[in-house]
Amino acid sequence: MSRPRPNRASKYMLDERERGSEFPHRWPGRSCDWEGEVSQYSAAVSWDRGDAPFVDKRYSRAHVWNFDGGAVVRASSSPEAVPVPYSDPSGVDPEEAFVAALASCHMLWFLSIAAKNGFCVQTYRDNALGILAANSRGKLCMTAVNLRPHTVFTSAKVPSPEAVEAMHEEAHQECYLANSVTTVVTTEPTFEIDVQDSSRS
Repeated sequence: MSRPRPNRASKYMLDERERGSEFPHRWPGRSCDWEGEVSQYSAAVSWDRGDAPFVDKRYSRAHVWNFDGGAVVRASSSPEAVPVPYSDPSGVDPEEAFVAALASCHMLWFLSIAAKNGFCVQTYRDNALGILAANSRGKLCMTAVNLRPHTVFTSAKVPSPEAVEAMHEEAHQECYLANSVTTVVTTEPTFEIDVQDSSRS
């Protein structure tokens, strides 16, 4: 599953609009124009020099991301790019965040599609992997992201392997972020049935 394709992000917005007050049209930090199907998302990034000279390039790359709703994330450059102690290994680096964002977007679409088709998902786990390499212009970029989701379904309604593959393909096609990047996004899904948990359906 890897291909560039046109942006098809409007479908989910229209679905949410049709559901009415269950999904309010505005959230803190986001502004939505449903008529024009345009959304805006914000993030605040903060960094302070401290007492580092800076011009010698020996300064900390640790910084903070703040999101609407109060989430605060410690961030840093990757130790692969900038050595410790100037990188903070405990912080999330932009490359990891990029991979996580694609994996999260895909998962949210997959869960929505599974629910729409009557399949009850018990758990979803994805150990996604991003590849940073030189592109055709010799610039480093995230050339590929491999999603490796494993889904556990309850036994109330059991999907076929073809149905699971089709739902992942639809999620891939609908994911806003996959539609926004030139990165090749591939998906290698696996799944199983939790035969002991049908009561949760």
